[in-house]
Amino acid sequence: MSFLEKFSLSVGIDLGTANTLMAVPGKGIIFDEPTVIARQKKKPGQPGKIFAFGKKAKKMSGREPQQIEVIEPLVDGAIADFDAAVYFLKYLTSLAAELPSRWPRLLKPRAVVGVPTGITGVEKRAVRSAALSAGFARVFLVEEPMLTAIGVGLNIESAAGNLLVDIGGGTTEIAVVSLGGVVLNRYLKRAGREMDESIVNFLRMKYGVLIGLPTAEEIKIKIGSVLPVSKKDSGLEAILVKGRDLETGLPKAIKITKEEIREALSPIAQEIVAQVKEILEETPPELSADISKRGIVLSGACSLLEGMEQLISQATKIPVWTAKNPNTSVVLGCVKLLENEKLLKKIRITGGIG
Repeated sequence: MSFLEKFSLSVGIDLGTANTLMAVPGKGIIFDEPTVIARQKKKPGQPGKIFAFGKKAKKMSGREPQQIEVIEPLVDGAIADFDAAVYFLKYLTSLAAELPSRWPRLLKPRAVVGVPTGITGVEKRAVRSAALSAGFARVFLVEEPMLTAIGVGLNIESAAGNLLVDIGGGTTEIAVVSLGGVVLNRYLKRAGREMDESIVNFLRMKYGVLIGLPTAEEIKIKIGSVLPVSKKDSGLEAILVKGRDLETGLPKAIKITKEEIREALSPIAQEIVAQVKEILEETPPELSADISKRGIVLSGACSLLEGMEQLISQATKIPVWTAKNPNTSVVLGCVKLLENEKLLKKIRITGGIG
């Protein structure tokens, strides 16, 4: 640590579409909540008052009065509401500032922020601009597959190839990493949120019952699967779901089985598998051999869906293993980079953005 860094704070941020995590070297993860804010609806020339962030804001979704709007600042990994993103990042800055320190905080904090490989240069600049507007002095953007690889403990600087599949809330990242860079990648706007929407559509079409996205997410977590597994390992087989009957407009409860939810999720899961196979077909032979030996690494919240490992393994004929902490791989990679200045300078995005 340099002399000046003693008077500042370094943070790592996984700014996700559905969930954001922030960690500080030596302190661990200090924030892990939905990327959501609740604010008063804007009036011309006036910023809306902020009522809540994260979990508190998400609980208001679908229940908010007319004068309040619940905003998700990011869509498909890119900033959709710049002002909301700045407010959200300012909130993170305030949380970091409250951490105790033996040195006075005389300088603004710096941040390593993970960004998807598939967003444009303009979208990357928007992330950096929002972070600077929120009070960060320096912002280093790093591609999420690199952060995931670092977070799960892979040696990204070696010549060996690694294939990572990160299935998050808003996007799925599939990338081959070698020699400190991304060799090939796929960026899909098909992930957890689309799975929730698929469940909503399935229940509406089959039962004529309308549920909200928070309920769909709860269903996915409780009985979601993409491949049948043995009965002893399968947990709940069915749950009772409450929604609104589209014919009568009255509340209605229906029993939903795991098999039905698997049917709803199957098209998205198969699309992810198809992209994994496609990227394997384009991978240079030397790296393909490494991947066959090392296996495919899964991370992201939706990698925990029952049967996901087996589904990809069956389709590719390659061993698949899920990261020990799949939800936190990216932010842990941020922290490791902050502790390795040499590696940070090597893999950050440059060209006026990093």
